[in-house]
Amino acid sequence: MRIAVVGAGGVGGGFGAALAKAGADVTFIARGAHLAAMKRDGLKVQSPRGDTHLVPTKATDNPAEIGVVDIVLFCVKLWDVESAGGAIKPLIGPGTAVIPLQNGIDAAERLVPILGNSAVTGGVAQISASIIAPAVIQQIGTFMRMIFGELDGKRSKRGEDFLALCQKAGFDATLSDRIVTELWMKFILLATNAGITAATRRPIGELRDDPDIRPVMTAAVREVFEVGKAKGVALPTDAVDKIFDFIGHAPPAMKASMALDLERGNRLELPWLNGKVVELGRQLGVATPTHGMMYAMLKPYVMGKPA
Repeated sequence: MRIAVVGAGGVGGGFGAALAKAGADVTFIARGAHLAAMKRDGLKVQSPRGDTHLVPTKATDNPAEIGVVDIVLFCVKLWDVESAGGAIKPLIGPGTAVIPLQNGIDAAERLVPILGNSAVTGGVAQISASIIAPAVIQQIGTFMRMIFGELDGKRSKRGEDFLALCQKAGFDATLSDRIVTELWMKFILLATNAGITAATRRPIGELRDDPDIRPVMTAAVREVFEVGKAKGVALPTDAVDKIFDFIGHAPPAMKASMALDLERGNRLELPWLNGKVVELGRQLGVATPTHGMMYAMLKPYVMGKPA
């Protein structure tokens, strides 16, 4: 199976390396020092699941050099969705599946006008990993899961084939017939964790049982849940409990990627996370004061001012 990974950061690099190790023909699309180091030294993933070193690593900054692939793991930052979507058109054939693994909930709908309904699927990535040096990715904890599926809920051969490859690669994988629900379940979790770990500059292990912070987290989770329900998303009635069960089992050192970006002085995905909760809440008539507060607190850093 031919796979292109667009954006070889913690998500793309982590899953892409695992798939390559399992025998897939994987090419990473990257740029700058990260690309140069991958070409020179190979991609390294340091993980409690076991370290991986891909030598050689197939990598380029030009999608046209790759040609049509079976699967595109689309892992760029949310502000790059449209530009990257246009750049990867040479990868798309009649049966290609593009799996957006971004944070947020709107990457797929933003890609459809660019790549077409048949190419774009839905995807959820659950992994705590980031680039710590060019061509070096570090994973925190052992959880590593991908959920993907056709946006119309139908099972497809391409989905079945990719599921088999993911299982061979050794990480948890689910071919879902309700990917929109899965996207919203992650959004509830991530918008909350991103806002709270960024605003406090502390890892989840220090926050989840703090008697003063726990009620803030609970309010934040409930706000996104209510926004999703108002939008008509089929969320489970026990969604809030499931989110807190996940938070309770998360690695104590975990910080959301937005919190890591804040620490490094990088641009933030804030408008598509806490900002999106506030925007949708206004549209749907749902109060979101907790996310509004976190959005306001983090807004001065949105373009990458040092923390």
